[in-house]
Amino acid sequence: MKLKLKEIASVAEIVGAIAIVISLVYVGIQLQDSTLAVRSATANDTSAAMAAWYITTDNNPESTRVVLDGMTNPDVLSREEEAQFIYLIHGLFLEYQAAFYVPEQGTLDIELRESLVNTLLGVREQPGFQLYWGQRQDLFQPSFRAFVDDLLVNGETDRNLERMYQPRDLEQ
Repeated sequence: MKLKLKEIASVAEIVGAIAIVISLVYVGIQLQDSTLAVRSATANDTSAAMAAWYITTDNNPESTRVVLDGMTNPDVLSREEEAQFIYLIHGLFLEYQAAFYVPEQGTLDIELRESLVNTLLGVREQPGFQLYWGQRQDLFQPSFRAFVDDLLVNGETDRNLERMYQPRDLEQ
């Protein structure tokens, strides 16, 4: 009888070990699905936040004018308009910074981050961008500042994006 109990215990241990392995595989699959869901949600949230900034700015003709004039020739802005320009661009840069950090957490694909943040290459030579970055860069995390500074020094201006910021004819 003792031998049979030992055999039963051995079989039970084997079955228990197999059950644990199956459970771990199941948890691994669930974790992978969860990671994909988080990455998808983060990508969606990041894109939605950027889109919201653009839509909100575009739906307000005054904000659109302030951004365009501020980017191309900030000297034409009144004191209040310059503040509005800085606030609008700062809101966008907070989204850029968020998009910069989430790939490090593994929740956003780095290519999506690059496509968002590289829009800076269209404005890097604009006087308004120079004004903004000169005033506000110290408000950002050092690694994000270094990233933007590197992009500004080593990046190549995107001339297609830059066309949007051509100075308008002020005599019209």
